[in-house]
Amino acid sequence: MNKHENIIEKWGVLRITGMVIGGIVIAAIMGLLLGLFVMILWNWLMPDIFGLTTITFWQAWGLVILTHIFFKSFPHHSSSRHSEQWKEHFKNKFFPDKNTNTDQFTA
Repeated sequence: MNKHENIIEKWGVLRITGMVIGGIVIAAIMGLLLGLFVMILWNWLMPDIFGLTTITFWQAWGLVILTHIFFKSFPHHSSSRHSEQWKEHFKNKFFPDKNTNTDQFTA
Protein backbone atom coordinates (compact mmCIF):
# COMPACT_ATOMS: atom_id res chain seq x y z
CA MET A 1 0.00 0.00 0.00
CA ASN A 2 1.57 3.28 -1.02
CA LYS A 3 1.32 6.72 0.53
CA HIS A 4 -1.45 7.94 -1.81
CA GLU A 5 -3.72 5.00 -1.02
CA ASN A 6 -3.34 5.70 2.70
CA ILE A 7 -4.31 9.35 2.17
CA ILE A 8 -7.36 8.40 0.09
CA GLU A 9 -8.42 5.82 2.68
CA LYS A 10 -7.93 8.33 5.50
CA TRP A 11 -10.05 10.97 3.73
CA GLY A 12 -12.77 8.38 3.08
CA VAL A 13 -12.97 7.56 6.78
CA LEU A 14 -12.96 11.26 7.69
CA ARG A 15 -15.68 11.94 5.13
CA ILE A 16 -17.95 9.22 6.53
CA THR A 17 -17.26 10.38 10.10
CA GLY A 18 -18.08 13.95 9.10
CA MET A 19 -21.33 12.83 7.47
CA VAL A 20 -22.37 10.91 10.60
CA ILE A 21 -21.56 13.82 12.91
CA GLY A 22 -23.26 16.25 10.53
CA GLY A 23 -26.36 14.03 10.45
CA ILE A 24 -26.49 13.93 14.24
CA VAL A 25 -26.14 17.72 14.43
CA ILE A 26 -28.86 18.25 11.82
CA ALA A 27 -31.18 15.80 13.63
CA ALA A 28 -30.60 17.64 16.92
CA ILE A 29 -31.34 21.01 15.31
CA MET A 30 -34.49 19.64 13.66
CA GLY A 31 -35.61 18.19 17.01
CA LEU A 32 -35.02 21.52 18.71
CA LEU A 33 -36.97 23.36 16.02
CA LEU A 34 -39.85 20.87 16.18
CA GLY A 35 -40.15 21.24 19.94
CA LEU A 36 -40.00 25.03 19.69
CA PHE A 37 -42.58 25.04 16.89
CA VAL A 38 -45.05 22.94 18.89
CA MET A 39 -44.47 25.03 22.02
CA ILE A 40 -44.92 28.37 20.23
CA LEU A 41 -47.98 27.17 18.32
CA TRP A 42 -49.60 25.77 21.48
CA ASN A 43 -48.84 28.85 23.56
CA TRP A 44 -50.15 31.11 20.80
CA LEU A 45 -53.43 29.30 20.09
CA MET A 46 -54.57 27.07 22.94
CA PRO A 47 -54.78 29.59 25.81
CA ASP A 48 -56.88 31.99 23.73
CA ILE A 49 -59.13 29.41 22.06
CA PHE A 50 -59.68 26.84 24.82
CA GLY A 51 -58.45 28.63 27.94
CA LEU A 52 -55.61 26.13 28.50
CA THR A 53 -52.33 26.98 30.19
CA THR A 54 -49.06 27.52 28.37
CA ILE A 55 -46.53 24.70 28.10
CA THR A 56 -42.76 24.40 28.35
CA PHE A 57 -40.36 23.04 25.74
CA TRP A 58 -40.27 19.60 27.35
CA GLN A 59 -44.06 19.44 27.61
CA ALA A 60 -44.18 20.26 23.90
CA TRP A 61 -41.83 17.36 23.26
CA GLY A 62 -44.12 15.17 25.35
CA LEU A 63 -46.97 16.15 23.04
CA VAL A 64 -44.87 15.28 19.99
CA ILE A 65 -44.10 11.85 21.45
CA LEU A 66 -47.74 11.29 22.42
CA THR A 67 -48.97 12.11 18.93
CA HIS A 68 -46.36 9.78 17.52
CA ILE A 69 -47.58 6.98 19.79
CA PHE A 70 -51.24 7.61 18.99
CA PHE A 71 -50.99 8.08 15.24
CA LYS A 72 -47.93 6.12 14.15
CA SER A 73 -47.74 3.25 16.61
CA PHE A 74 -49.05 0.57 14.27
CA PRO A 75 -46.49 -1.09 11.98
CA HIS A 76 -46.95 -0.47 8.29
CA HIS A 77 -44.41 -2.94 6.95
CA SER A 78 -47.02 -5.32 5.52
CA SER A 79 -49.70 -2.78 4.71
CA SER A 80 -48.90 -2.63 1.00
CA ARG A 81 -49.39 -6.38 0.57
CA HIS A 82 -52.53 -6.30 2.69
CA SER A 83 -54.00 -3.33 0.85
CA GLU A 84 -53.30 -5.01 -2.49
CA GLN A 85 -55.25 -8.05 -1.32
CA TRP A 86 -58.21 -5.89 -0.30
CA LYS A 87 -58.13 -3.98 -3.58
CA GLU A 88 -58.17 -7.23 -5.50
CA HIS A 89 -60.99 -8.61 -3.32
CA PHE A 90 -63.25 -5.60 -3.84
CA LYS A 91 -62.36 -5.31 -7.51
CA ASN A 92 -63.43 -8.91 -8.07
CA LYS A 93 -66.54 -8.45 -5.94
CA PHE A 94 -67.88 -5.29 -7.53
CA PHE A 95 -66.37 -5.50 -11.02
CA PRO A 96 -66.48 -9.16 -12.04
CA ASP A 97 -64.83 -10.33 -15.24
CA LYS A 98 -67.03 -10.08 -18.31
CA ASN A 99 -66.13 -13.68 -19.16
CA THR A 100 -67.55 -15.11 -15.93
CA ASN A 101 -70.99 -16.64 -15.71
CA THR A 102 -73.59 -13.94 -14.90
CA ASP A 103 -76.61 -16.25 -14.69
CA GLN A 104 -76.71 -15.76 -10.93
CA PHE A 105 -77.75 -12.12 -11.46
CA THR A 106 -80.66 -12.85 -13.82
CA ALA A 107 -84.13 -13.59 -12.53
